[in-house]
Formats: sequence, C-alpha cells, structure tokens
Amino acid sequence: MDQERPGGTEHVPGTGHVADVAGSGAPGTGSGDDPLVIRDAATGAAVRDAFQRLWNPHRMAYIDAGREGRGRGHEDDCPFCEAPRKSDEDALIVARGEHAYVLLNLFPYNNGHLLVCPYRHVPLYDEATADELREMGELTQTAMRVLRAVSHCDGFNIGMNQGEVAGAGVAGHLHQHIVPRWQSDSNFFPIIARTKSMSQLLGETRRLVAEGWSAEH
Repeated sequence: MDQERPGGTEHVPGTGHVADVAGSGAPGTGSGDDPLVIRDAATGAAVRDAFQRLWNPHRMAYIDAGREGRGRGHEDDCPFCEAPRKSDEDALIVARGEHAYVLLNLFPYNNGHLLVCPYRHVPLYDEATADELREMGELTQTAMRVLRAVSHCDGFNIGMNQGEVAGAGVAGHLHQHIVPRWQSDSNFFPIIARTKSMSQLLGETRRLVAEGWSAEH
C-alpha cells in the first residue's frame, strides 16, 4: 500500500498522524530538530503538552487514606482523632479546649489556614452537642482575633463542607475551616497555574499563632 501523502510526508500506520512534517527522519520518529514535527503517545513517550508539573508525592499518603476509608466514617486512623494524641508541634495544634481544638491545615489555601475540630468523632454539624458547638464558635472567634494580630489579614473565609458529596476531605470528622484573606491574595498563580505560593513554613506559622493565642488569654 502506498504510504506517501501529498507533499512527500509519510503516514504512520494506525495513528492518523504525520510523522515528519518538514524534515527527514526515520518513519514514526519525525525530525528531531524541527518544531513542526507531530508526535503522539502511539509513536513515542516524549510527548509535550501545555502543562507545568508541580510534583507533590507527599499527598499520596492523604489520597491513599481516602481510598482505604480512613477518616471517612472510621475513628481508626482518622487524622482529627489522631492529632490530639500527639504533641502540639507534631500535630500543628495551636490551641486545645475542653470539647474542641484548633490546628493548622496540612494543605493550606493561605498561610494561617486553621481547622476547628471537636475531639469527638462526629461527622455532621447537626450531630454535634451544644457544648461542642459553643466551644467551636468561641475558638473560631479567638482564631480570628489572633490571625488579625499576627498576620494582619483583611478578611476571612469561614465554613464547613458537610459530607463527601459537598467536598469534605475528611467527611467522617466535623471540622470548620478558617482561611485568612488579604487584598489581592488571589492572582494568576492559583487561578491559571493551579499552584499556591506559600510564604511561610507550617511550623513557623504554628509557632506564631500559638504565641498569639497565649497573648490573647
């Protein structure tokens, strides 16, 4: 069968792609120097695309935990049940109350992104006790004052995702997000590149917030 196409280019069987657009080269490889060469996954592994990769292999521990159901309705190995058993530094806890506690989000949207959690493994807001809700509210108010003092933020996003369908990362354990916001803190980086620039390490953020919390009391 004649594989020649108009213009002298060669067709790669089974791909529908032109192997060599403007240059010479072995069938299926194209020209190594010419930017017009078209290649796809059927003809080679080095296929360019428009994406930049930010490798985050540490997130696999979080992803695998979700696949196995840990933290999603199970107290065993739930990160918010496990955290209070550790030291404040290891668990990134900034304050402990009687019924609830406050810790930094391990995957923050902004520096100082806090989570307020009851100690009890309960999934939904309407299943929390009056004492748990009262203390979570009080801790949230204190967290706002502390974050204003130590980070000079301009506002907050505060809220809860109830259930996996609503986007809760750990659906089995109730937690409230407190995200400090600054004027113009969203730019092309998170919107276009899907990458967030974090200017401070979690350990340093925890220390500053914990010190501010002590000063608040």
